[in-house]
Amino acid sequence: MSFLDRVTNVVTRRIPVKCVRERLEAPVASFSFDDFPRSAWTIGGPILARYDARATYYPAGVFCGQTVDGVDYFDLDDLKACAAAGHEIGCHTFSHCHGAKTASAALVAEVEKNAAFIRGALGDLPPSSFAYPYGEVTPRTKALFAKLFPVSRGIYPGVNTGVIDLAQLKAVPLERRSWNAAEVEGHIAHAAATGGWIVFFSHDVCDEPSPYGATPHMLEHALAAVRDAGIEALPVKHALARAAFG
Repeated sequence: MSFLDRVTNVVTRRIPVKCVRERLEAPVASFSFDDFPRSAWTIGGPILARYDARATYYPAGVFCGQTVDGVDYFDLDDLKACAAAGHEIGCHTFSHCHGAKTASAALVAEVEKNAAFIRGALGDLPPSSFAYPYGEVTPRTKALFAKLFPVSRGIYPGVNTGVIDLAQLKAVPLERRSWNAAEVEGHIAHAAATGGWIVFFSHDVCDEPSPYGATPHMLEHALAAVRDAGIEALPVKHALARAAFG
């Protein structure tokens, strides 16, 4: 992401679009994986299961069965098995396009195409949450996706507490390029102290991940810290139901 994109993200984050006061009775955590690299399921899935945690996977249909930059992506069997295990399948556009550079009508078509792709694999299961490709958010796209989905996840780190913007949820990275165990633990402690909603995001999960992915140790470290803090891990759509409706 360019410097200009980062500045735009920060400015956009300050523009309220879909704000609600969270109604959680206890803190909650959500783990999410963008693009759906296959290892996020084949390696990440069993780790999640050991902690009785269900996550949200954001597939872009264009990646199905592909290997891009050395990363293997999900296939249809992975998608079906992931959903059958109780994980949420969200939306990440079909072509993983740059929102800022794509017209609104084309973005709507991207969402519809990805939803059709998911329906083809899973039946009538419309995606109920969205993650911005590349983490890019502009005032235009934030307003657009706020109309298309109940909740959209960004990449600005922090805990969603008090008044939260469902059009751009804060999220804590679990990425090799920025991994800091103390910072992750600090965010979890803040969620526990405030009774907030902490969302994590990553990509692939393997011993030698991409800069945007996590090692099994990193994922397990975050899951163990969440468990030890007494925080339940739920997919984004289930955490949203608690946060928005109590």
